[in-house]
Formats: sequence, structure tokens, C-alpha cells
Amino acid sequence: MQQQNDDQNFWNIVFSLFFLAFAVGLGFILISVHSELPTYIPLADFILIVLATFRLTRLFVYDKITRFLRDFFFHAHEEYTEEGVTYFAKKERMHGPLRTVYELLTCPWCFSVWASVVVVFFYFLTPNAWIPILILAISGVATLIQLISNAIGWVAENGKIKATKGNQ
Repeated sequence: MQQQNDDQNFWNIVFSLFFLAFAVGLGFILISVHSELPTYIPLADFILIVLATFRLTRLFVYDKITRFLRDFFFHAHEEYTEEGVTYFAKKERMHGPLRTVYELLTCPWCFSVWASVVVVFFYFLTPNAWIPILILAISGVATLIQLISNAIGWVAENGKIKATKGNQ
């Protein structure tokens, strides 16, 4: 078990160093384009960047459309066969670089750091980046509204269930 933890720590460090190099590399690209690192973001643009990062994070960590990507980092194996039907089980990988990628793709806090670097980079790289950032931000607001609506519905449904049980 200690060997697996040491191995996983190694891969976590490798990915952290890769992220650092990635972020620094993007900074150098911005410097080569603008002759300096940009230091100002208007409040409205900041809000758009936050919402776009939220939406990208939700897209990769939770949404069904990217499940295939998360599933790629699972370990699928045949579990059993019953009446001619083979059932497969998905298990998290226990160690190695695929485990680290899996953890990144299933951790909203982890993934949002990567997503924010990408969104901010493209925001500063080109003025045309505002279009996909705006689309992601609008989608992020729609997602927030949907999550709030679901929460209100769950509270109302639980209230009905409690009221029904109380009347019996």
C-alpha cells in the first residue's frame, strides 16, 4: 500500500510540475504577444471569465456528454456473465498517471484551476476569445438557474413527503 501511495504521490508531483510549466509557458506566450503580462480585467469580463470557468468545470466533471472522457480513465473489467449477458464493472484506477488524470477530471476544485488558466489565457491572447467565453458564461448562468430550480423542487418534494407522512 505504501508503494502505491509513493507511486501516486510521484504522479501527482509530475502533474503539478506539468501544470506549473504549462502556466508559465502560457505566460511566455502572452508576453511574446503583448510585450508584457496583462494586469487588468474589467469587472464585467472577470464575471464572464468566472462563469465560463464554472461551466467548463461542470462540463468536464459532471456532464453526461463528457462521461466518455472520464470513463476512459476507469479500469473496466468483466465482472460476471449471467444468462448470456456479460456484465462489466468500472473501478477507479488505483495508481499511476491515469489515476491522477481521473482525479483531476472528477474533482471540481482541481479541474477549475486548469480550466481557469485556459480561459484566462485565451481571454488575453485574442479579442475573439470573448465569443466562446460569453457562450460558456451564458451556459454557466443557465446551469446555475437549473441547479437552483432543482434544489427548490427537491425541498418542495421533501416538504410534501413530510407533510404526507405527518397526516398518516
